[in-house]
Amino acid sequence: MSRVFNFSAGPAALPESVLRRAAEEMLDWHGTGVSVMEMSHRSPAFQSIYEQAEADLRELLAVPPNYRILFMQGGAIAENALVPMNLLGDKRRADYVVTGSWSTKSQKEARRYCEVNIAASSEAAGFNTVPAMAEWRLSDDPAYLFVCTNETIDGVEFGFDPDLAKIGRGEVPVVADVSSHILSRTVDVSRYGVLFGGAQKNIGPAGLTIVIVREDLLGRAHKDCPSAFDYKLVADNHSMYNTPPTYAIYIAGLVFQWLRAQGGVEAIEAVNKDKADRLYGFIDQSAFYQNRIDPRYRSRMNVPFFLADESRNAAFLEQSSAAGLVQLKGHKSVGGMRASIYNAMPLAGVEALIDFMRDFERRNG
Repeated sequence: MSRVFNFSAGPAALPESVLRRAAEEMLDWHGTGVSVMEMSHRSPAFQSIYEQAEADLRELLAVPPNYRILFMQGGAIAENALVPMNLLGDKRRADYVVTGSWSTKSQKEARRYCEVNIAASSEAAGFNTVPAMAEWRLSDDPAYLFVCTNETIDGVEFGFDPDLAKIGRGEVPVVADVSSHILSRTVDVSRYGVLFGGAQKNIGPAGLTIVIVREDLLGRAHKDCPSAFDYKLVADNHSMYNTPPTYAIYIAGLVFQWLRAQGGVEAIEAVNKDKADRLYGFIDQSAFYQNRIDPRYRSRMNVPFFLADESRNAAFLEQSSAAGLVQLKGHKSVGGMRASIYNAMPLAGVEALIDFMRDFERRNG
């Protein structure tokens, strides 16, 4: 068997040790004689898997006790609708900070359910930065303010937790799509009303969506919100109102255990910073490659880059794949290349990519 370095933006690479453990336990989980895939979600065996996964995630992110962790389905795209359906209450408007492709999609979806105020946008700058908080213009009485703290496609990342108290609006809950950098860096959960993310980038397989919601925001769902997606109903039933994505929760739990073994989020953040610094450092010293994002807001997880001579793109992709470096093609809306270097990407993978890029430049520059 030959494993490659997988730079896919999602579904993304998982730690090899997690995959091997899942393979070992596939037919018989801990002497039960069944696979986790076959377990009832209400069985004592699966309840133990679920409870451990929730406890580990709460510990890793230092989630305060007045927040509930929900294991849901539908991905971040569904949450773009479920957030307004759950949080509007008797209000009519929500505020959005638009910093790239995903927050653009989020605000467009929200318009189906409420009035949207664009509090700030970096579109005029080509989505290569994050507008300073001093420039954010919130509406008079929004139900919440929405941000996407890591734009997977554009490669822009908030390097801070928004603190609306600094602009005199501390009463407004902040909602954040954290899909592509959750668990990659420390975060102050208490700064947010809701955090959500699809699991398929930094947590596990596609199919699981994590929602972390402050308790005082529960119970505001619109009457037309489907029962299975009512945050309060899901919380009251400990994510078991309907059958949850059981196997995805199991794999996520293994990833949480792996992350704890690495030293937790603070330890993995140091590794991620090192990986990103090395890759950006190489790109910056080369005239052959370029990254167009404001260095203050470069994503540590998703590194888009372009060849100065884009006629060589096809050759770059063909030869990098042959070298065991796969899924480097940039998103179709942006072009160029993109290396997603999530928690599971080892330093060796980043070094192999830099070595290839250096050699490709030498042969083609």
